[in-house]
Amino acid sequence: MIHIVSRPDSSPLRDTLLRLAAAGAALVASAAMMAFLGYNPLEVFAKIVQGSLASAYRFRETVNKAIPLTVLSLGIAVAFRMKFWNIGAEGQFYLGAFGASLVAFALPNLSPFFLLPLMFLAGFCFGGAFALIPAALKARFEASETLVTLMLNYVALKWISFLQYGPWKDPAANGFPKIAPFPANAVIPKLFGIHAGWLVALVLTGVLYVVLKKTKLGYEIDVLGESATTARYAGMSVTRITLVAVMLSGGLCGVAGMMQASAIERSLTDQLSGGLGFTAVITTWLARLSPPVIVAVSFLFSMLIQGGSFLQSAMKIPASVASILQGIIIFFVLGSEFFVRYRFARTAPARERKPGEVTQ
Repeated sequence: MIHIVSRPDSSPLRDTLLRLAAAGAALVASAAMMAFLGYNPLEVFAKIVQGSLASAYRFRETVNKAIPLTVLSLGIAVAFRMKFWNIGAEGQFYLGAFGASLVAFALPNLSPFFLLPLMFLAGFCFGGAFALIPAALKARFEASETLVTLMLNYVALKWISFLQYGPWKDPAANGFPKIAPFPANAVIPKLFGIHAGWLVALVLTGVLYVVLKKTKLGYEIDVLGESATTARYAGMSVTRITLVAVMLSGGLCGVAGMMQASAIERSLTDQLSGGLGFTAVITTWLARLSPPVIVAVSFLFSMLIQGGSFLQSAMKIPASVASILQGIIIFFVLGSEFFVRYRFARTAPARERKPGEVTQ
């Protein structure tokens, strides 16, 4: 008989080697899939790197995708460490962008030194407040935060679509359903050729690492994630910790929406995210909720996204091929977590009792 048992011992070296082996197996499986589809795997991988890094423009576009993906992943990581399964980053992203847009349109003549911080604050507050809805429903009615956050994504998206096709429709767009562009002072400036959101993302990564590793709040989040009973026994306020952590989680996702609306689209649109909120759930899990690792994983996934678009024009390969590669990588890397935590064990079958034999 073969059954699954937990690994009682944990070796960092063994765990690292398992994960590296999974990454290598993912590359081999991806190459096999490309060959099966009739493409040269080495050429495909080379084109992905070329399409994401080979010129200043491509590198800039890769970074532009990595910025919101990183900040979204940081927000999700806060909730996941507490075992609050926030799948609503997409909706919180849009609500953050909506809050920032309200400020931008309400104060069009304000100096950017004051307007941009207010937009950041509005993005954080709107995203965080939207995340508090599933937290409150879970606390009051034991509602599944996974389902509630997932469904609220579509509520947020439809709200933006309503504004775009209705009250906020730009009269100067000649009937085209779009929202008016932001004033120039509501646009995040560039730093070294890329919008300054990259600096904000790195600062947030450092701050969040310190908060999670070096502060009382980070310790409380980790304890609550391990066991709510233990947290209560230690005198911690489970409700307070949950609300603060969820507000921080949704707020960071809202900040990502603010930066995307301000620096990239320079307006609000229902195509703002492009699914980055869902991709961030994957990158967060692959990074094992570690802020520094999130930066690296988000950049690698941004390379896949940008390189996938390049494949379509350079090799006439559907951009969905990049999604296939992402799926293969996710399958192997997440599958490695099983072998990190569990192993297969063989149990000898019980000896069959002979007729008339009496057991002691």
